[in-house]
Amino acid sequence: MLASRSATKGYRGLAMEGFVARRYARLRDTEAQAADRRRQAVELTQGLGDGARILEIAPGPGFLSIELARLGRYEVMGLDVSHTFVAMAQENADAAGVRATFVHGDVAYMDFDEASFDLVVCQAAFKNFSRPRRALLEIHRVLKDGGRAIIQDMRRDASNRAIDDEVRSMDLGWAASFFTRRVLAGLRRRAYTSDEFEQLAAESAFHGAELRSSGIAIDVRLKKRPAGTRPAPDLSEATSVPRDLGSGAWPSGTTVPGSTSSRPSASDWARTASDSEEARSASTW
Repeated sequence: MLASRSATKGYRGLAMEGFVARRYARLRDTEAQAADRRRQAVELTQGLGDGARILEIAPGPGFLSIELARLGRYEVMGLDVSHTFVAMAQENADAAGVRATFVHGDVAYMDFDEASFDLVVCQAAFKNFSRPRRALLEIHRVLKDGGRAIIQDMRRDASNRAIDDEVRSMDLGWAASFFTRRVLAGLRRRAYTSDEFEQLAAESAFHGAELRSSGIAIDVRLKKRPAGTRPAPDLSEATSVPRDLGSGAWPSGTTVPGSTSSRPSASDWARTASDSEEARSASTW
């Protein structure tokens, strides 16, 4: 059964549309980042059988979904709240000659049947969801029994030194490095700490998660238990887990997914930034 709709906006801050989305896509479209995404695609799909169905939530311009589809073994779909990104991602996939489908939608109210996917991936976007508990419930609903969800994002307890190290690893020019540091520092305010995400996962339909931290990133692995073994989830947006850790939907910061082996770049973390000089990013960090 599909979730009922809500009039509440599904994301924090400004929409990633038009010029802001296109600018973000240009920042993400480098060979170094493409090589990193190719490594991520292999790591994220370890253990998946041929024909598995994968959903990427908030794929932005679709670069990771395209690499997942390029493996040639899976059915790949992306869901994004940005109309610009949906159109851009589909154009990019068609140009790359891969089969991947992108649709518009809100992660908290997805138009997918129950048990539709074997793997759900969300990079550098979860901190921007206005209904994080509802989002986890929907991710759980659309997963098949035994299916996995991988959420990678920036962590709020990342140090300034870790941010500097992350930016240096991107091999950017001086101006781009300065901008990216400001974006990441701003996005950090809205992110979750490892403890906060652990509590959020424990109170969800998943009833726990495996968490790993590295640099500025947190990597969250969740698995859907078989039917009949699931306690009822807590759907209240509890005060113990912050709902808005920053001002605006695009603070001067960025978003980075990350486990040690499969970690998005700093420009990924910047998926959401303000439409000001300090921030103009979209959907990955």
